[in-house]
Amino acid sequence: MTESNASTMTIDAANAAPERDTLLDVRGLRTEFQTARGRVAAVRDVSFTIRRRQRLAIVGESGSGKSAMAMSIVGLIQPPGRVTAGEIRLGGTNLRELSDRKLSEVRGGRISLVFQDPMSAFDPIRTIGSQMIESIRVHQSVSKRMARRQAADLLGEVGVTDASSRLSDYPHQYSGGMRQRVLIAMALANSPELVIADEPTTALDVTTQAQVLELLDRLVTDRGAALMLITHNLGIVAGFCDSVKVMYAGQLIEESESRALFASAAHPYSRELLKCVLRTDRRQEGLLSTIPGTLPDPTQPFKGCSFEPRCPLGKGNPLCQGVEPPLATVQGPHGVQLAKCHFAGQLELKEDQ
Repeated sequence: MTESNASTMTIDAANAAPERDTLLDVRGLRTEFQTARGRVAAVRDVSFTIRRRQRLAIVGESGSGKSAMAMSIVGLIQPPGRVTAGEIRLGGTNLRELSDRKLSEVRGGRISLVFQDPMSAFDPIRTIGSQMIESIRVHQSVSKRMARRQAADLLGEVGVTDASSRLSDYPHQYSGGMRQRVLIAMALANSPELVIADEPTTALDVTTQAQVLELLDRLVTDRGAALMLITHNLGIVAGFCDSVKVMYAGQLIEESESRALFASAAHPYSRELLKCVLRTDRRQEGLLSTIPGTLPDPTQPFKGCSFEPRCPLGKGNPLCQGVEPPLATVQGPHGVQLAKCHFAGQLELKEDQ
């Protein structure tokens, strides 16, 4: 059973989440880049909310707009890119209306960032300690001595041994996993309300991945922060996040609680993504599944469904080719799901035909 809805509806609205629990409210976000081939819309009219203490995963292929959306939220889109439309409200404050100085106070204060590449996040010619101390003192009225003590305590909290002396080390003297720990320590420093982690476990071994996720878990459980985890690793999502938003070609095409997505995804693209996950509980002959084709040309407007050329159910369908699908509500056995698909809620029937 499906029902068409306005494109600004979110899964939290569908589940009637109390307004007082909403931390971040994004409405109609659009981010564009001017290129030699024309204007590219990296984020297309995205709307969603994040609740306090929520663990939200943003998933999708590379180039789907995940990182551009995150950088748009915190005002880090650089020319030739710019946010061209939308509202971004953090606890009632529209971040798009803030001055650069006020917005920089929000970043690292109310919102903390954990980047994909921990090496590029640091100044290579400054010690870890000097960078941590600076970050603390920007947002807190404390002495340099107190900030250094706080920095050492934070490093110890995230598992860096001999923390006081390691404040004098430079970024290159830390391993990739340890640099990621330092970034999480800096995220902890100012008690943020929201942490945005962009592929924080990429290029880390499995053991270190687990340790990083454990630290992020503490941000939510012990400190009460909400977490937006940008990742392509659906295995991490299944065991760590309570809700998922799937992006494709700059749009949110499915919103779901995690268990509902993995039990029965409501969008064909989400189902194809899940087929690409190697699972030990099922044996499949042949190679690991892939999704044929590529993302659509971002310089061209969409006439119908952006996934139609690759969709196993809608490819060649005149409806999918000519009419942009609405965001539909699907009431499944594991809760409400939203999917931007003409056949949302009918996928099992379509697959059997």
